[in-house]
Amino acid sequence: MKTTTDSKSPSPRREFIRRSLLLGGGVAFGTQTVFSNRNLYVASSNSEIPEGNIKSVGYAAQSATSGLNRWEFERRPLGDLDILINIKYSSICHSDIHQIKGHWGPQSYPQTPGHEIAGIVAAVGKNVTKFKVGDRAGVGCMVNSCMECASCLNGEEQHCDNRKTLYTYGNRDEKSPTGITQGGYSTNIVVTEHFAVHIPTNIKLEDAAPLLCSGITTYSPLMKERIKKGDKVGVVGIGGLGHMAVKLAVAKGAEVYAFTTTPEKIQDILSFGAKDVIVVDSPQKLFPYAGMLDFVISTVPYQFDVTSYLMTVKPYGTFTQVGLPPAGTLNVNAFVLAGGRVNFTGSMIGGIPETQEVIDFCALNKIYPKVEIINPEEINAAWDKVEKKQARYRYVIDMQKLK
Repeated sequence: MKTTTDSKSPSPRREFIRRSLLLGGGVAFGTQTVFSNRNLYVASSNSEIPEGNIKSVGYAAQSATSGLNRWEFERRPLGDLDILINIKYSSICHSDIHQIKGHWGPQSYPQTPGHEIAGIVAAVGKNVTKFKVGDRAGVGCMVNSCMECASCLNGEEQHCDNRKTLYTYGNRDEKSPTGITQGGYSTNIVVTEHFAVHIPTNIKLEDAAPLLCSGITTYSPLMKERIKKGDKVGVVGIGGLGHMAVKLAVAKGAEVYAFTTTPEKIQDILSFGAKDVIVVDSPQKLFPYAGMLDFVISTVPYQFDVTSYLMTVKPYGTFTQVGLPPAGTLNVNAFVLAGGRVNFTGSMIGGIPETQEVIDFCALNKIYPKVEIINPEEINAAWDKVEKKQARYRYVIDMQKLK
């Protein structure tokens, strides 16, 4: 039976993350500690720093219906606390499609998506201490916040109390020459050093990129639930996020029950370590699992039959929704929610310290996403396959092919 902690008192792990954020220390995994080289380098005053706006090339949408095409634009000048990353790989998240196509509301264009970014540091501002030129670096779903409020100081910048979280693309940004943030389907990015993470040398950049969203989005709620050996975990929707949820839960020792609507994925999912794969072609397929699972995470980015899945959760167990459907709404039967005594929650990515944690954890334990490398000109076709549930399981764009 899981214990409940007072939300006003941070858990020992959360306090450790907070201290790591402030002190720049390593990240602990059980009895092992992984130390990165953050805070060990101070850029010299004569480091070569590019002047003025920085030219970039990306794939951008000109409207909600235009598709994506090559686009030349400029990034902001390198600031004293900024780093310039030459992007090697940027992977495709279903969120890119929802946002660019206006499923979550009106957008500004031209807009370059992409928030799973891996590359090499090409230049650093004069006050940068966390990175040096040549470091492997990643950028996820956000690129700034107020850095003064309780949430930011506690390593949860995605929940900035002052509502100043700046997301990687499509957010109004007065520093950007284009007026909005532009994402990782591009040749480079300028970002405040705090909002980049180190990518260990024992994981390929193309494998690290998807961890910047799909990895942290599923890792964070698993850690908040303190998933451990023997827990029964359900994963609903086995796509880019879902297949990482299976792998991460298995790595924590859980028995994983994977729910999919795609029979062709069964063997893949079993190879990821799932104990059982349930092809849900009718609600009746869920009946044998009623009241069985300690924790269920749903990665489904569309409206679906939430109530039937709620019934698989044990009394006082937790159902967490991380997939974000169009219009941001889900239909839930309140009687089932209350009568089943289910804790129904949502979760959104994770803070920068926790993002570093999942990168280090996956590198240390050899937990890699299943990826397919594509060229930039294949982006539109890949988006179409994602919407048709044909991705297996994360398309990663080789941005080195974009000139």
